[in-house]
Amino acid sequence: MQILLGFFFAILIAFLAHRAHSLDRSGAVAATIVGTVIFGVGGLSWAILLLIFFITSSALSRAFKRRKAGLNEKFSKGHERDAGQVFGNGGVATLFAALHGLYPEALWPWIGFAAALAAVNADTWATELGVLNPSAPRLLTDLRKPVEKGTSGGVSLWGTGAALLGAAVIALPAVLLSGGFSLGAGTFLLISFAGLAGSLFDSLLGATTQAIYYCPACQKETERHPLHTCGTRTEQVRGWRWLDNDWVNFACGAAGVIVALAGMILV
Repeated sequence: MQILLGFFFAILIAFLAHRAHSLDRSGAVAATIVGTVIFGVGGLSWAILLLIFFITSSALSRAFKRRKAGLNEKFSKGHERDAGQVFGNGGVATLFAALHGLYPEALWPWIGFAAALAAVNADTWATELGVLNPSAPRLLTDLRKPVEKGTSGGVSLWGTGAALLGAAVIALPAVLLSGGFSLGAGTFLLISFAGLAGSLFDSLLGATTQAIYYCPACQKETERHPLHTCGTRTEQVRGWRWLDNDWVNFACGAAGVIVALAGMILV
């Protein structure tokens, strides 16, 4: 019965998000799958944490449009998420919700779930708010090198602060909604740090192995391929061709989980 309720709840949320242009059709289908597993297997607490991520990240993607105008040429996709983005951001969290169904008395699936969402939320907040930094960001692998705003692998004080805040926005309700588990400030800090670490790992991949392209007409680097926003065919300049932004987001969530679970073992 809970799976069935989760399915209908997921369809409702996906439909509303599609109507609000936060998801395209493929994204709505993917969100229904993700939501059914998380709502149906995890339950209300898990659903609330997922909704906090989705609502805040969707709102930020629409905020400050004027100040972010012109940066769409940098990103591979717009604010209307497709299936790749949904699975990229929610795939790891969905896996841990499913593992909760196998190990319902264990704490680690909840921590892994929260850390995965904290990481992708941190990355989203860093991307959406980091571009508002008054000065140019620096490449993570060479902090002396300024890069254009929106460049993959670029970091700034605003972006890093936004990432930590985005992780904390997930970590706090994760502690408060932990059910029968008694979690405190230490777990809040662990999930927050794991989320920040995942976001920084995302930036590291963006600066090194993510597929990055170049538009010869605009003379700018971009994630877009095969065509830039101007219509010109883009050429790959670095990275692994298969490692697009969706896979980088998936790796971001996985990195957050690794840091959080390692912290559980060591602390």
